[in-house]
Amino acid sequence: MTVDGAHSLLGDLSQNEFTSAHSDIAWFLLPYQCAISVLTTKVNILTRDLTHADGHYPIRHVISRVKSCDSILGKATRIGCPLTVDAIRANILDIAGVRVICGLAADTYRIANMLSGQADVTVIEIEDYIAHPRANGYRSFHMILELPVYLSDRVERVPVELQIRTIAMDLWAGLEQRVYDTHEHAVPPRLLNVLTDATEAAHQLDETMQRLFDEVVNPTAVHPSPIGTHLELMEQDLVSRWWPGRGPHL
Repeated sequence: MTVDGAHSLLGDLSQNEFTSAHSDIAWFLLPYQCAISVLTTKVNILTRDLTHADGHYPIRHVISRVKSCDSILGKATRIGCPLTVDAIRANILDIAGVRVICGLAADTYRIANMLSGQADVTVIEIEDYIAHPRANGYRSFHMILELPVYLSDRVERVPVELQIRTIAMDLWAGLEQRVYDTHEHAVPPRLLNVLTDATEAAHQLDETMQRLFDEVVNPTAVHPSPIGTHLELMEQDLVSRWWPGRGPHL
């Protein structure tokens, strides 16, 4: 996060140890809370505009969170980040998070394109787990976006992690997390097999619903596999705008 102005968020305390008992922690988190408001406002505007334009509801649900102090400290420890405010600010880019739940797989790329193309938004990082799922079957489209936050005496550009996924992807991810939390990461093989089957079923559901939607909207067109050719082109177009020549794998 870069700061326009002479003072960092915590002034001379910026090199002090970051602890959950720090008296200025609320001030540290304030720009992240504001950045969430900025991004969710952008999402809400897109929802209204797209719904009015074509009667389709691409965004079904939006949730957000700011990491707790304990969560920030835990991640800093895991990645070997020094426990200072400046180091945490520079190295932990998902303190603020927004999740957008879409109805269809194509909507995830559509929303990502629209948000990342706005003039005051800077794309820091893209991880496409829809086209390239994690080994456990997790699917979602992740971006780190940097947004301007206008405070009383300065403008701060604040990173926000944006996750965009379908309803089926979100349901699977939530259940997978609950399984691992319940079994404290020692998940019985039977449940791992069920999760594997479930992620494939969720993927097939997304394909079927996308194909059905495409055929209803344009019944005379020839429709490729929905999570196939045209989605791959959407992903490559999105990635190539920010990393020319690097291709779709990030």
